[in-house]
Amino acid sequence: MKKIIAVIAALVLAGCGTKTRSGHVRVVLDWTPNTNHTGLYAALEKGWFAEAGLEVEILMPPEDGALVLLASGRAEFAVDFQESLGPAIARADGALPVTAVAAVISHNTSGLMSLSSSGIRRPRDLEGKRFASWETPLVTAVIKDIVESDGGDFSAVSMIPNTATDAFSALQTDIDSIWIYYAWDGIAAAIKGVDIDYLDLGTIKAELDFYTPVYVTNSEWAAANGAEAGAFLKALSRGYEFARENPVEAADILLKYAPELDRELVVKSQEYLAGRYQGDAARWGEIDGERWGAFYRWMYSRGLLETDIGSGGFTNEYLP
Repeated sequence: MKKIIAVIAALVLAGCGTKTRSGHVRVVLDWTPNTNHTGLYAALEKGWFAEAGLEVEILMPPEDGALVLLASGRAEFAVDFQESLGPAIARADGALPVTAVAAVISHNTSGLMSLSSSGIRRPRDLEGKRFASWETPLVTAVIKDIVESDGGDFSAVSMIPNTATDAFSALQTDIDSIWIYYAWDGIAAAIKGVDIDYLDLGTIKAELDFYTPVYVTNSEWAAANGAEAGAFLKALSRGYEFARENPVEAADILLKYAPELDRELVVKSQEYLAGRYQGDAARWGEIDGERWGAFYRWMYSRGLLETDIGSGGFTNEYLP
């Protein structure tokens, strides 16, 4: 979530982008390989990018995040988040050249996890509890909103900096609740037999059913290379459709590229996401403009965006 927009802007203004040869597409991940990325690796492994005449290179994100490379022209696509894309395109002095082109998962699968012994069954139960925060304005605004909307007192919630390396380590210290992606940490809890309570943000408040993560493109590159952008999204879609229909085989493909991951967790996570990649969307990757805009209007109303961008920042035009 931590995106240093000023650094991105400086890179763009400095013109430090590097040109790539035709057919060479660089994709920057948002994190180390996990089941959010399986469709990308499946398309690579099955040769669908090669069939489309594309040589795809997968890059790990720099410390400042994937948008740094993307906006500076040193990548053509990136995996990022609607919540961090917003500030990049809502700059009062001009939007950065980045546009979301596909949703990895059709609905928000992130939320708050706590040990059942903590008694956090609903947002207002966070009163008097310790929440592990990434210390971003967005996290603070979300917790404040859901607690107060449930009749709770946000000032009674202890927002503690999250220094743990993983969710379970945090809950074993002085933390009562932490923001997680259920497809990974929630599934891990089930495997470990840990009794948890989970507050699903997308069902608590409609405006928080945002898209996370998403594939983002450098919009200037895409405008000049529409055929390549479309070919990439077509092959990528095949990858996610394969992962949806063949979760175990898809899990093994991901493990081939990331053998350090636990196989049981990857398979269970893959099975969980199989029905959620496309969900109720007409096709994998499609972004609903009303839901996309509702989240950005929510962000703007809480002072999280410099300008009101409405439903801006995405397009479905490159999807097959």
